[in-house]
Amino acid sequence: MYTIRPRGMPEFIEVFDRLAMPILLEHLGAPLGFYTSSIGPLNQVVHLWGYDSLDDFERRSQARDGDPRFPAYLQASAHLILAQETRIIRPVRFHSLGSA
Repeated sequence: MYTIRPRGMPEFIEVFDRLAMPILLEHLGAPLGFYTSSIGPLNQVVHLWGYDSLDDFERRSQARDGDPRFPAYLQASAHLILAQETRIIRPVRFHSLGSA
């Protein structure tokens, strides 16, 4: 989850789509969901990715971080991101969005 500076969401979405998504699709696969907040805490982006295991998460994250294109996204988005949070969540037995 990212908290984006006020009035920075359009620029963040454009930068993320142009610079981060091609890398993330290559290393993480398709996201399970990608959302912006409208009620409650504002200026937030939540994206969900599926992994087979914690090892899979770590392996894919290292591949993303090691991609030579990734620093361009980090540099282009740094002034827009106020906070970043990562959560590992697990589905309950009666419902699942699926896996990667």
